Amino acid sequence: MKLNLALVLLMAVCAVIPARARSVAVTSPTGLVTAEITDDDGHLLLGVTRGITPLLLPSPIGLNLESVSKPPVIRSSHTRYNIEEHIKAPFYRQKDFTIRYNEAIINLSDGIRLTVRAADDGVAYRFTTTRKGADRVLAEQADMRLPENAKVWLAHSTNPEKPLAMAFQNTYTVTPIGSANPLPAFLPVSAEIEPGLRLTVLESDLESYPGMFLSADSVSGTLKAVFAKVPAETDYYPWRRQLYVTSTAEHIADVKGPRDFPWRILAVTTDDCQMPVNNLVYALASPSRVDDISWIRPGKVAWDWWNDWALDGVDFKAGINTETYKYFIDFASQHGLQYIVLDEGWYTPASGDMLTVIPEINLQELIDYGKQRGVDIVLWTVFNVLDGQLEEACRKYDNMGIAGFKVDFLDRDDQQAVDMAYRIAEACARHHLILDYHGFYKPTGLNRTYPNIINFEAVFGMEEMKWSDPSVDMPLYDVTFPYIRMMAGPVDYTPGAMRNATKADWKAVYSYPMSQGTRAHQLATYIVYDSPFTMLADSPSAYRGEDECVDFIAGLPTVFDSTEILDGRMGEYIITLREANGSYFIGGMTSWTPRDYTLTLAFLPEGQNYRATVMADGVNASRTARDYRSFVQTVDNNSTLQLDMAPGGGFALRLDPLTDNITLNNTDR
Repeated sequence: MKLNLALVLLMAVCAVIPARARSVAVTSPTGLVTAEITDDDGHLLLGVTRGITPLLLPSPIGLNLESVSKPPVIRSSHTRYNIEEHIKAPFYRQKDFTIRYNEAIINLSDGIRLTVRAADDGVAYRFTTTRKGADRVLAEQADMRLPENAKVWLAHSTNPEKPLAMAFQNTYTVTPIGSANPLPAFLPVSAEIEPGLRLTVLESDLESYPGMFLSADSVSGTLKAVFAKVPAETDYYPWRRQLYVTSTAEHIADVKGPRDFPWRILAVTTDDCQMPVNNLVYALASPSRVDDISWIRPGKVAWDWWNDWALDGVDFKAGINTETYKYFIDFASQHGLQYIVLDEGWYTPASGDMLTVIPEINLQELIDYGKQRGVDIVLWTVFNVLDGQLEEACRKYDNMGIAGFKVDFLDRDDQQAVDMAYRIAEACARHHLILDYHGFYKPTGLNRTYPNIINFEAVFGMEEMKWSDPSVDMPLYDVTFPYIRMMAGPVDYTPGAMRNATKADWKAVYSYPMSQGTRAHQLATYIVYDSPFTMLADSPSAYRGEDECVDFIAGLPTVFDSTEILDGRMGEYIITLREANGSYFIGGMTSWTPRDYTLTLAFLPEGQNYRATVMADGVNASRTARDYRSFVQTVDNNSTLQLDMAPGGGFALRLDPLTDNITLNNTDR
């Protein structure tokens, strides 16, 4: 009897203390993608497959906390199946979307938990700690062991001496993993496993934690995570009072109490056209912390800096002064643009005091002048300058009627920099101020958490055309980054050049810059690129006489109900379809390789006629890049359009439903 009682008690103990698991697998709801976590003697390994194809070979992952002396091991796990989330997405590439996934919750030793999600379009994992008290993250391991023949697209740091401190702007180096440069690259990083099949590394919900870089180890075929350490000492660059790090501690983050760590995302795509519309970064971010978003207004911007305040045919001295900005306001109002930006110079940058406006500008007069004409003003500033005067600046400029800030020159993503980005977003949301984060790290879903952030830079934008070497291939980049960088979120690319140049004719001119590629290529950027707050970068004087192009741009939405990539291949071309309020918008762009393209309109609803307004490369665009043709015709879902693209060319068109299905007389410019 005593023996039986002891056996019963032993069985009860075994029931509440599960046997140590050695491996946990989670598969997407359709069974296409599988993630497997293996506990290899205290070392966690992550592998990812699609079907029978390995995408990520078993790779070490882990969180190294100062308070934990041994690597955490798997204690228990449970899996949740067929989870479905419907996500509303204001000011995004589509108004809403649904994600479906299975999820494994893996309990590790020492109060650490690992969550792994598997969906058909990717795998994501994050660590969570349930520990109390203060702690330090000494390091995080996130190795990505790729199959032997993988080819990688890397945007390397532009600062070899301090590679984790730079503007997050570079073109892509394309190379087999076995010959990749070890200089850290910022995310997203994409790898082609076999033709068409890609694994792209991103991150989401980056809060109070440094961002991830990847450094290639060509010998082992591994991309190894690198993180900026906590700043210990800082100083200021004198010309903008910009804060920079002079020395660091030995750990990467200070933490306190239970918390979630960022999601590590391995997006899986089988066709390049799936990449620009992958929603994992947005979906995995923390939901909105702004209850009322009715005051947030996306739109287009007349911008001063790219064109160097260059005006002609005016009766005042152009520059950073009230008269010049009234002229910009008049231009914006005439064409229905919602904003102008007062870029660097409206306060003295070296002073670090954005509360004092230079005497050449009467800011309140400009605000009132703009509001009378339906144009709001956004003020440029430096991240730490705004942060240092945060409440006072928000209160002052909100009361004056400023719409928001373009915040620049963060140029880092250590824990303190990320904290600054959240702090500014929260304060500006309270004061109903929108934000354009320029000079900033790649998006990590912060625009979901704070929808008042309506754009991010972290792109090798058209500003580079003011100074780049002729070896820079912008049309190639223009049809590469939408597939990689736009997976993370929108881009402040600053398009709209009216001086357009062929490959042979282009050169860098700082005060009168030109674009590489054709006029139609420039127009297409306003459809192809996700950009809820987008610039018209050229001067009002350059737009004079170009009303057809300006009005076409001004009439395009900046947020859409849906987005689809109709056709394309990374580094070659892209054809993007968007829909808003019953109208359709299509943008096409090619590299320097010309392309004969037939656009089929089978996606249109059956039985409905549409007015097609088309802007395409002109017959001489290969010689004179500004040459374009425009025409209007009636189309339906049986129609096709022949839209051949010149070298560096493109096309842009809108399709508006016709009432009573009337037929237009076709017109051609």
